[in-house]
Amino acid sequence: MVAGATTFFVMASGAPELDESLLKDPLSSKVYDMNGNKIYEFGAEKRTYVPLDQIPDDLKNAVLAVEDARFYEHHGLDVIRLGGAVVANLTEGFGAEGASTISQQVIKNSFFVEGEKKLTRKAQELWLAFQLERKYSKDEILEMYLNKIYYGVGNTYGVAKAAEIYFGKPLDELELHESAFIAGLGQNPGIYNPFVHPENAEKRRNIVLNLMVRHEFITKEKADAAKKIPIESSIVESKEQSHPIDSFMDQVKNELKEYGDIDVYNSGVKIYTTFDPEAQAHVDSLLANENPNIQFPDEQFQAGIAIVDTKTGEIRALGGGRNQAQNSRVNYALDNSNQPGSTIKPILDYGPAIEYLKWSTYHQIKDEPYTYSGPEKTPINNFDRKYMGQITARVALAHSRNIPALKAFQEVGVSKATEFANNLGITFEKTINEAYAIGGMSGGISPLEMAGAYATFGNQGNFIKPHAVTKIVFPDNREVDLAPEPETAMSEATAFMITDMLKSVMDFGSGRRYDVSGLQIAGKTGTTNYTAKNIKDFNIPAGGVPDIWFSGYTPSYTVSIWTGYGSNKNAIMPADQGLALKLFRDIITNLSEGKEAEDFVMPKTVVKVGVEKGSNPAKLPSEFTPKDEIVYEYFIKGTEPTEVSDKYDKLNPPSNLDVMYDQVTNQLNLTWAYAEGEMEGNSFEVSVSIDEGPAKVLTTTKELTFAVPDAIPGAIYKFSVAAVNDENPEKRSDPTSTTIEVPEPPEEEEEIEIPLPPGNPGNGNGNGNGGENGGETGGEGEGSGEGDGGGPIFPPLPPTNGDRE
Repeated sequence: MVAGATTFFVMASGAPELDESLLKDPLSSKVYDMNGNKIYEFGAEKRTYVPLDQIPDDLKNAVLAVEDARFYEHHGLDVIRLGGAVVANLTEGFGAEGASTISQQVIKNSFFVEGEKKLTRKAQELWLAFQLERKYSKDEILEMYLNKIYYGVGNTYGVAKAAEIYFGKPLDELELHESAFIAGLGQNPGIYNPFVHPENAEKRRNIVLNLMVRHEFITKEKADAAKKIPIESSIVESKEQSHPIDSFMDQVKNELKEYGDIDVYNSGVKIYTTFDPEAQAHVDSLLANENPNIQFPDEQFQAGIAIVDTKTGEIRALGGGRNQAQNSRVNYALDNSNQPGSTIKPILDYGPAIEYLKWSTYHQIKDEPYTYSGPEKTPINNFDRKYMGQITARVALAHSRNIPALKAFQEVGVSKATEFANNLGITFEKTINEAYAIGGMSGGISPLEMAGAYATFGNQGNFIKPHAVTKIVFPDNREVDLAPEPETAMSEATAFMITDMLKSVMDFGSGRRYDVSGLQIAGKTGTTNYTAKNIKDFNIPAGGVPDIWFSGYTPSYTVSIWTGYGSNKNAIMPADQGLALKLFRDIITNLSEGKEAEDFVMPKTVVKVGVEKGSNPAKLPSEFTPKDEIVYEYFIKGTEPTEVSDKYDKLNPPSNLDVMYDQVTNQLNLTWAYAEGEMEGNSFEVSVSIDEGPAKVLTTTKELTFAVPDAIPGAIYKFSVAAVNDENPEKRSDPTSTTIEVPEPPEEEEEIEIPLPPGNPGNGNGNGNGGENGGETGGEGEGSGEGDGGGPIFPPLPPTNGDRE
């Protein structure tokens, strides 16, 4: 006991003096950009300080019920409350009641920042709480607390400002349900922001009402009546517009809270950040619709933009949205409620396949009709409802084919896919399933998370958590470096190969229209779709979609962009579905101006190999493979193909090709020979060229002969015969050729009519035999010349057999 007391007093001895100015006026925190210039100040705004007698009893009682019900009974430390807080957290939910007294919270918010040794700080905090209770009355301490507490939405401090911001009214007009809401908000203004999380806000308000009943501040009937009032019924939207820099400052606050729950509005720290004012100004101008070439369709259309240094993970700029009120804005750069669509494919499908299964960029996948593996066998479709057949992993990713992506996910398995995503800073609330393979998931991913994951591919597989704060300097000049260390998320080979596949998206895939000349860009598009029920319920026009993404990177910068509406009841129509790509092209061009363009370096663990197209498994091309049938792809060293394809190897040519002309049938008869052992599986292609004209295939036959009818007389026929493989027509022999000239037919002798010599026609009474003597002298008989051939014959007829005799 004595030793414990001694230790306590030793720890408490270094506590600062009670400073009344700090109790009422906090120390502001200053923020500096990447160049060391001051860009922002937390806590510099004036606060509306009100005395306790102007604060309604319902609000005071609500705060006491949830923060310190025995406030007026203890002296700074409430031992009984410690146990009560445990019970309340078990019955009402974690965070229902805090263990620290109001006096301790006043001291903590006024004099301490996280980062100091917890035990020492707690001892000093308790010691000062005792001093506070001795120096000030309970009402004075409660007044300090109610004017000091942070209530979210920018720099909202104190209950008076909270009433104005959330309900647009002075304190004396607050109703019971409104007072209960304000009292419950102080625990975590972000989670209970009614504009962003109305369900959380209403649940928290009702817990406060229950605690007010428990501690007998109100009756159960009053509490029940207040619970029936919807939280949204009295919330008013601020007329004040949010400021572009607020999005970056949200991330600053998040990181300081993660480090040690530092309240930037009270702690007086100096915060050094990665903020690039030029990059942020350019993003702001785009979101303000100042670029005539990139116009948003209406004022409600939103975009979330995250820009990260690929090599360091430093956040250069954040675009949190457009045209939003200060108290109801959503930071879409940090919002993780939107499904990522196909931008998830490198993370859950192809990245793990290369990392764990040693896939190459050539790996063959069949794009075909397919179903999910559940018992329902639900069909999965590509966006165009078509199929490309057997394709490479590179082509599948470049053209964003869903079926190959699911097949990759199935081969990898849920466990390995989840592990790979976790290594890239992507975590999931539930066990993932096959729908996640194409971006259909419970919840979503923020643009900043997606930028961090894609930057890992561009940074040789090293994951550096995206961060806005590099260091903080406390009022006592202590410095703390907050920049995270790199972590190996995957092999260099996987990072390079995915990067090269994503470059194909810009070369010939879904991003080809938005490539930037001179820059080495890798990236991926993403689109989500409505369910049939959504289309019916929301009356979605044809072609409308809820989300469009693009995430891309160079060796220097990574940019991730989400576009859509705050509510999925509004669809992105086809005319506006290119906005994410347009924004990316403009931003990456702007970031890269005046800088030397780099390329991604291939690691020694990767080899580039020429592969014969379509070979499965991959085969090396042979000397006969046509050049346009060779594709060059990347393999992890040691897994590259070694077998040479014989697809285009030449067969042995036919031999003894001969052709004969058959004059009787007027046809040409071809014959050839082929080794008997090589006949199986092969046929013979016969072609002909006539009179040096173009060659024409006549037939493909299994025979060793072929006849060509109706030969053209005098024509020169050149026949070629090649052996051709039956299964692969590209596999063939050199042709064997022979030539023949078809002979002309013999000429027929013409009958020549020779005139007879003049002579005496005779008297017509001759015997008409015209014998040998009559040949020259004519007939000797009488008559009129009508005899039977009495004239002479020329030339004389050859002698008959009788004559010879």
